[in-house]
Amino acid sequence: MAQYIADRRDIDFVLHEQLQVETLSENAQYAEFNKKTIDLIISEARNLAIKELLPIQIDGDREGARFDNGRVTVPESFHKAWELFKEGEWVALSDDPQWGGQGMPATLSLAANDLFIGANFAFMMYPGLTHGAGRLVQTFGTAEQKKLFLKKMFTGEWTGTMLLTEPEAGSDVGALTTTAVKNDDGTYSITGNKIFISSGEHDMAENIIHPVLARIEGAPEGTKGISLFLVPKIRVKDDGSLGGPNDVVCTGIEEKMGIHGNATCSLSLGSKGNCQGTLLGEKNKGMRAMFQMMNEARLLVGLQGLACASSAYMYAVNYARERVQGRHLLKAQEEDAPSVPIIEHPDVRRMLMTMKAYVEGMRSLLYYIGNCEDKFQTCDEEAEKAKLQGLIDLLIPIAKGYVTDKALEVCSQGVQVYGGYGYIREYPMEQLLRDCRITQIYEGTNGIQAMDLLARKLGMHQGKPVMDLLAEIQQTIAVAKTFSNLESIAGKVEAAVNKLGEVMMDIGQAAMSSDTRMNAFAHAYSFMEVSGDVVFAWLLLWRASIAARNLKNGARKKDVAFYEGQIKSAEFFVHSILPVSIGKMNVIMAADNSVIDISGDAFGGK
Repeated sequence: MAQYIADRRDIDFVLHEQLQVETLSENAQYAEFNKKTIDLIISEARNLAIKELLPIQIDGDREGARFDNGRVTVPESFHKAWELFKEGEWVALSDDPQWGGQGMPATLSLAANDLFIGANFAFMMYPGLTHGAGRLVQTFGTAEQKKLFLKKMFTGEWTGTMLLTEPEAGSDVGALTTTAVKNDDGTYSITGNKIFISSGEHDMAENIIHPVLARIEGAPEGTKGISLFLVPKIRVKDDGSLGGPNDVVCTGIEEKMGIHGNATCSLSLGSKGNCQGTLLGEKNKGMRAMFQMMNEARLLVGLQGLACASSAYMYAVNYARERVQGRHLLKAQEEDAPSVPIIEHPDVRRMLMTMKAYVEGMRSLLYYIGNCEDKFQTCDEEAEKAKLQGLIDLLIPIAKGYVTDKALEVCSQGVQVYGGYGYIREYPMEQLLRDCRITQIYEGTNGIQAMDLLARKLGMHQGKPVMDLLAEIQQTIAVAKTFSNLESIAGKVEAAVNKLGEVMMDIGQAAMSSDTRMNAFAHAYSFMEVSGDVVFAWLLLWRASIAARNLKNGARKKDVAFYEGQIKSAEFFVHSILPVSIGKMNVIMAADNSVIDISGDAFGGK
């Protein structure tokens, strides 16, 4: 059976034609990353993904992580892949070479990980969590903490996690009960229990470094009293060598719907009174530290959604080309008419077009956010840096919430394209659907993303990021209108943008008043949906404009079908999705209050 991951042609299109990432090499920080180097890195990432990560994806799903008396083992095939991943120095692609990073642009790192995650989602959670934990050390750690931990994490010698969730707290992190008591030597004794810890215990590295949220004795209640600590599984001596166990014990792993190859652990800290950690950052500012890393974490989850959706689309479109079933619709009455590949059937083409448009929109959005980060790093003008950061902050809830919602829909459509075969384990679609489902839940459920967009991002900096985003969209619309074959859909996107502006004003005002706040947040999720729809319409129109220009200027023969496909994606999305978005916008502005007014008993279910 053929195996597929992300479409290399589409990755190249976004990197080089839409975002022109190679122009970053004009800046000293990224001088070595010209087009030739970028293409070489993507080729190497694709080779590793296809040859090493993709073949062990089924091992991860069917063997899974296994727990035995506090010890967790991963599938044996993961060990070789982990060694190759370390040797290739793939853990910290966009980080400082001083600490084992590669110093490449964030956009390029996203593209490489697009390929890796699409090949093996569960495996990639181990380096993903390690990188996130390492970034916390890099940003908030003391010189001593960086010296002891950072390079070993960024090179994959040691791995990392994030210990936030507790049994009784869930998404209400402020309700955590893990405690920290200061010792005479400046360390802290940590006591508590954490659950749902991805990569929390395994046998691929000799040490695991846990950033842990806990409350110092006497600290304020709620999130204001939470601090962040660095707690290694095995204690680390002052010279960097390993000491003894640190009283961090895995008490079990979860049997999950998907991502079986990643160990989702329950961890007990200090059950024998012997767990020690060091303060990471300032006292009582642990949540602030975590939130500074949240953009990266949520962008990564969006990338996981894209990777599942992209693989699902690649499998589905190639299966539809190969699967022969049924006569062509125009020859259905001809008894001797041959059966045709199912890609010839209109309803299958509808599903494939839906999948195609969403996957292309996802990739453009996530890479665009990475490109904003790269421009932020290379920009000296404070006003421009503020604009770029505002765009990143505004788009993150959409990149996590909207993208993963649509990714699950794409995976579900992929199952449908396969028909009954999509529902059985012999084919890849059912695993992609199961694996993808978690992306809507962790790093803040998508309902929380919607609340964040409405409560924090919409009015942020007096609405300047919103106005900056709308200005970017209007520029794309103006360019698209110069092409006769795009003028009509550009006008429809413009109408949707203007309508969204009205919705933003309306729901934003409602959210500020205690009389209407509850009802406004009952529509927050729909608001995130329509915002995502308009953003995707913008990105697809941007893609179509590039394609139209290239076709007009005489594109290479091998690129013509790809460019024509970009225009069709935009036409389909604008004609088929945006009218539904307009309807949802009308619903939001109508402010129906039935969700808030219904009594608890009226839901039934007793």
